[in-house]
Amino acid sequence: MQVRDKIFIDGSWVASTGADTIEVINASTEQVMGTIPKGTAADVAKAVAAAKAALVEWGAKPVEERAKFVQLIADGLAARSAEIAETISGEVGMPVFWSGMIQAGLPTAVMGSYVEIAKNFKFEEQVGNTTVVREPVGVVGCITPWNYPLHQIICKVAPALTAGCTVVLKPSEVAPLNAFLLAEIIEDAGVPAGVFNLVTGTGPEVGEAIASHPDVNMVSFTGSTAAGIRVTELAAKTVKRVATELGGKSPFVILPGLADEQLDQAVNAGLGSCYMNAGQTCIAWTRMLVPRDQHDAIAAKAAAAAETFALGDPSNPGHMGLGPLISATQRDRVRSYIQKGIDEGATLMTGGADAPEEFEAGYYVKPTVFANVTNDMTIAKEEIFGPVLSIIPYDTVEDAIAIANDTVYGLHAGVFGPDADGSVAVAKRLQAGQVDINGQKFNPLAPFGGYKQSGNGRELGAHGLDEFLETKALNY
Repeated sequence: MQVRDKIFIDGSWVASTGADTIEVINASTEQVMGTIPKGTAADVAKAVAAAKAALVEWGAKPVEERAKFVQLIADGLAARSAEIAETISGEVGMPVFWSGMIQAGLPTAVMGSYVEIAKNFKFEEQVGNTTVVREPVGVVGCITPWNYPLHQIICKVAPALTAGCTVVLKPSEVAPLNAFLLAEIIEDAGVPAGVFNLVTGTGPEVGEAIASHPDVNMVSFTGSTAAGIRVTELAAKTVKRVATELGGKSPFVILPGLADEQLDQAVNAGLGSCYMNAGQTCIAWTRMLVPRDQHDAIAAKAAAAAETFALGDPSNPGHMGLGPLISATQRDRVRSYIQKGIDEGATLMTGGADAPEEFEAGYYVKPTVFANVTNDMTIAKEEIFGPVLSIIPYDTVEDAIAIANDTVYGLHAGVFGPDADGSVAVAKRLQAGQVDINGQKFNPLAPFGGYKQSGNGRELGAHGLDEFLETKALNY
């Protein structure tokens, strides 16, 4: 049980101006695993004032000095990786085996990557008689989600600090305990007071206070498209910069002509993406597009493979399957989508909306595969955020591209074909910010972000750093 009764403002742990607390629920036991302060708009005002006061000195430091602090934070994350993994496994439900690599390992790697990026980034360049200077955008409000909680925080905090910005962070109130670990690591690293501030609470109170505050120069938000729209509306009143990474309904196009072994690889890759973190992944390939004459065979393969994804206790270090969803609300939402798929006429191959019988507690949902899905069905159009795969047949490659792009989203996609050139040709025509080709893995240095209603801006790598910089032209 972690009782967190203070927030982090101006280099100190201080009491919130509000008296209420929020309970954090363990996803597999349904028991309270911690409590946090339910922060207020007044807390945000104090944090923003501290960040604004610290901005001039922090932004004026040579980037090499800021990078030293970034390295110390990365070292601190690495030193506490086991604690981070265990905490997030409890909050989110990801098995601790995977949580160690993904929920703890990935943010550590991303934080460390900015040390090298800072060395090679051009903060100044000459264009004729003009010196083009890249300067910190200012005070940044970071509002982050619960599915990969620390990773999404680091995707914002690491480049913001490297750029010379100061930060006010509101983590998801559903999975906030990891953010307190980060604040402790930042404090131990000796980062100057006011450079990083943590205010916990709800979106309608703390999140909206950050988005609307006139002294916040930029908001970086990751979450649902609906919440992103609200943040953007509030931010527009003070014409601040807004970067958003929102929802997805990612297609995975399996091209014709695959050999049997390649087809098995493709199906396994598709399921791996769809079911990662029990489907609670914004880039999950939830729509598998397959040649019509192979539909039945691929659907059978997918169903058989899905049944090998065992549900289990995420705290068990030997469990490598799926854990629960994060909350009762999310579990019920996903089950309602599964029932909707059945009601609209999709073929349920495996899984289903009924509760797994082997668990007395925990927000578990069966790994589910639907076949004979059409792109106008609800399960093909809306983001489910659970372990639900929709298999959609197509007649021609042109048809597949049209179906893949027939969505309001455009965050991620995948293509798997018999040759690289053909797969790349299709990938270039998909309306998505990132496309994995023939089984290639996620690259934490590549720009990450979406087209259309999946958001604006990019995170990770040098492109992620660029988001937190303003451009000034000095003519002389």
